Amino acid sequence: MDRVRRQLGCSDEVQWEAQRTQRRVTVAVLDTGVSFHPDLRGRIVAFRDFVHGRSAVYDDSGHGTHVCGCIGGDGTASGGRYKGIAPGCLLCVGKVLDEKGEGRIETMRRGLEWVLQNRTQYQIRVLNISIGLGQNSDEEKMRELQEILKEAWESGIIVVCAAGNNGPDEDSISPLGRGNRVITVGCHEGGYFGNRRDLCENYSGRGSLRLLYRKPDLVAPGTDIVSCNAAWRRFGNGYQNVYIKKSGTSMATPIVSGAAALLLQKEGELGNEEVKRRMVFCARDLGDDWRKQGWGMIDVGRLLRIG
Repeated sequence: MDRVRRQLGCSDEVQWEAQRTQRRVTVAVLDTGVSFHPDLRGRIVAFRDFVHGRSAVYDDSGHGTHVCGCIGGDGTASGGRYKGIAPGCLLCVGKVLDEKGEGRIETMRRGLEWVLQNRTQYQIRVLNISIGLGQNSDEEKMRELQEILKEAWESGIIVVCAAGNNGPDEDSISPLGRGNRVITVGCHEGGYFGNRRDLCENYSGRGSLRLLYRKPDLVAPGTDIVSCNAAWRRFGNGYQNVYIKKSGTSMATPIVSGAAALLLQKEGELGNEEVKRRMVFCARDLGDDWRKQGWGMIDVGRLLRIG
């Protein structure tokens, strides 16, 4: 996350300026769960397990913990080096995926309903969904999920969804990210790694000429992202295996969610439509096909300086 923050203009000064208000913003995360990682200590305000029904906080996959670290890890175990985009945010986590990162549409629906029911109690302003459901999912049930996402957006929640990893074919955006009431995030490194073949942007979901609007909306780095490891251990007076690299649109998505949370910490009166417009307006055009890059790369530094 250190190189990501540098790429996106998310300096310590930018983060400090946004958090100076001491306003707390809660981000809901529907994923594989979350661990009590030192970088997240004291900021997990709610947890619900829709897979196994357990009450204790846990993550048997590691995916959700990594995502939470990208959003709001404070870098405690790394001296701040690997902190996320919004290190002062609170987290409300629903486990909707199992240890393999797999889940059912019904479980996802229950998770979304839980977020909606508790948005006021936990003051949820952002919802992160780093889940790419396949194109062959049950169409009727998928439409129900899309309607709930629309309801979440209309309730004032900023919904941020992964474009999915089924590219590079046209029209390969994950079904959850196809609507215009979500911010859909794809991968792009902006040339950072040169022409490496395994870049996330090479398989990030693509938009289509048949859509009436650009998808994805934005892109963010998603290759070799260093963030919180659910399998961390205490070692003497420190920690062991605290961070891990992961790649995919799942990693790009929480970077945009974190940017939304950071902006709301600075300007809490903004609505989700205003946040989306600001993000699009401030995005850096990478000169790539819009079906791949959308409006461009999220620019956190510029986003927080305009207002």
